[in-house]
Amino acid sequence: MKAHKLRLALLILTGAACLQPVIGWGVLPTEAEMAEATRWTAARFKAATDPPFSFTYSDKSSSELLPRWKAERSSRDRDASKVEHSLTYTDDATGLQVRCVALEYRDFPTVEWTVFFRNSARADTPILSDIQALDVSLQRHAASEFILHHQKGDDCTPDSYEPLQATLNPKSEHRFAPAGGRPTNRAFPYFNVEWPGAGLITAVGWPGQWAASFNRDGADRLRIRAGQEVTRFKLHPGEEVRTPLIVLQFWNGDRVRAQNIWRRWMLADNLPRTRDGKLPPPIFSSCSGGFFPGLRCNETDEFRFIDALTQAGIKLDYWWMDAGWYPCGDNWPNVGTWTPDPARFPHGLKAVSDHVHAKGMRLIVWFEPERVTPGTWLYQNHPDWLLGREGETRLLNLGNVLARQWLTDHVSGLIAEQGIDLYRQDFNMDPLAYWRANDTADRQGITEIRHVEGYLAYWDDLRRRHPNLLIDSCASGGRRNDLETLRRAVPLLRSDYQSFQGDPGFAPGNQGHTFGLSSWIPYYGQGVYYSERQFVYSARSSFSPAFGLCADIRKPGTDWTLFRRVAEQWRRVAPLYLGDFYPLTPYNLNPALWIAWQFDMPEKGEGMVQAFRRSDSVYESARFKLSGLDPGADYEVSNLDSGEAQTLSGRELSEKGLPVSVRNKPGDTLLTYTRHK
Repeated sequence: MKAHKLRLALLILTGAACLQPVIGWGVLPTEAEMAEATRWTAARFKAATDPPFSFTYSDKSSSELLPRWKAERSSRDRDASKVEHSLTYTDDATGLQVRCVALEYRDFPTVEWTVFFRNSARADTPILSDIQALDVSLQRHAASEFILHHQKGDDCTPDSYEPLQATLNPKSEHRFAPAGGRPTNRAFPYFNVEWPGAGLITAVGWPGQWAASFNRDGADRLRIRAGQEVTRFKLHPGEEVRTPLIVLQFWNGDRVRAQNIWRRWMLADNLPRTRDGKLPPPIFSSCSGGFFPGLRCNETDEFRFIDALTQAGIKLDYWWMDAGWYPCGDNWPNVGTWTPDPARFPHGLKAVSDHVHAKGMRLIVWFEPERVTPGTWLYQNHPDWLLGREGETRLLNLGNVLARQWLTDHVSGLIAEQGIDLYRQDFNMDPLAYWRANDTADRQGITEIRHVEGYLAYWDDLRRRHPNLLIDSCASGGRRNDLETLRRAVPLLRSDYQSFQGDPGFAPGNQGHTFGLSSWIPYYGQGVYYSERQFVYSARSSFSPAFGLCADIRKPGTDWTLFRRVAEQWRRVAPLYLGDFYPLTPYNLNPALWIAWQFDMPEKGEGMVQAFRRSDSVYESARFKLSGLDPGADYEVSNLDSGEAQTLSGRELSEKGLPVSVRNKPGDTLLTYTRHK
């Protein structure tokens, strides 16, 4: 498969082949797509005869039990664009209630749901197991097979987020699960099943250990199942648990177009907003992190870095204080005492935030509350809140109500008192072994469920108390970016695979990260460090809606003119990253090939193209057919490096393509276009 992709890429660059553009001005769901979503939703939630979930209860399957249980159905308008459907089954014999709450979208061909299990009796329930929040079947109606499009999660490697595909042949099974309990660690809970002319997007929202399987039978059916990986437990009287969030989106026609409808749904209904309903703006940030042993900066150094960048004319949106501001001995990973180190920050972080605010910026501060190391305040004062063995790193149990209440109050107080504008939460450990070790044989999966519920409730409480607070999701980079997380936070660091000290060798991998991630997550961030070697190429390989650019101001030699130019170019194109995404080449990391893409905002008549010529490429020019343009309009295409501009028609750009030249290798070009009024 990889060899095929590379051969195709070479053909593209020599002009012998080209990816077919998506012709059409804009991306909107069709009536047929909306009708299919409505039909499917009515059959599953209004009729209540074929629910899209399954479980085993007292060793009997739900398909056997539910037809005999009392069923109640209701629907109501959640708002102008959503209808809420509720489907409840009750077992009168044991008191188990199974409630599925679904949202049907009126403006997207999308439906989502979460299942809740509650014990309404006065005694423990029988064992509830193998809970599949998603259990549906698709039937093939054509000679060709189902194609599963999926991709890698993040593991801090060049091929993180690599797009993959598999043909779902008869009697085949494809199973996916993350590593260690962080939901996008090596696996990715977003899938697209394609068949001729149509397809189905599936997403699993669970900030824990999910699992998904795609099973073909020997005939024409594909069964899709997904849920928490291990569930086998009884419920105590009055106890309730939830499943992962499941999302389905129906599509017809072109898969790239379908992914752009998904992106638009993510922006419209998932990206967290401020109290006044605004989306997070593009963010340009810098920090002193990475330049001090153990990340142990101090108040004086923070001021020194802030002043140096502002005096150089660098306009920042946020100043980023990463790990190490708390008492941590000689190294930042010693976490569990969440107060500013009085020796290095004698005036707390408030002095830094005041300085930042006076410069017209806002402040990002890093936390990692779930990991607790020996000798810290939490470790010594509240071992009853911690999971794991004494003497080793332990996990703060967010399923413990007292622990979560303390954390919420304490961090909320720090946000208010220290002047923190953006709360950055990291998670540098795998929690799964801690969760499972805490479960008894008849309560498997409960600790994980309670921790996930507590984690989400913690963030919800912070956002209620601080309505304009933005949250940054981090977990050793991008290992915790499931849909439930992304409804509350944005990942300002999509991966820890970044060009430390400006090493340009990280550039191709970051190009691949943009290519792979952009089909699914429209808002994310990445950062680079200033270097005299291929700085522009490295920086633009990591351009993102949120972008960090750092320089060690203690050392002479920073080319501030070049630094400013890169920052200004990012500002010019940053809003365009939230447009529709079109790959212009196949995904690849081959140093002999190019990689390119387009972001298009048809409503504004604007867009951009980024093309990268890798270090071993013998090709100096290429031609890329653009997508989403108005064929009857003219577009002014501008080169942000040379300042040259040319006018081309939308039809010409779509059918003949945009000619691009890059003389240097490695090298890149950054082009913008604007539709003439």
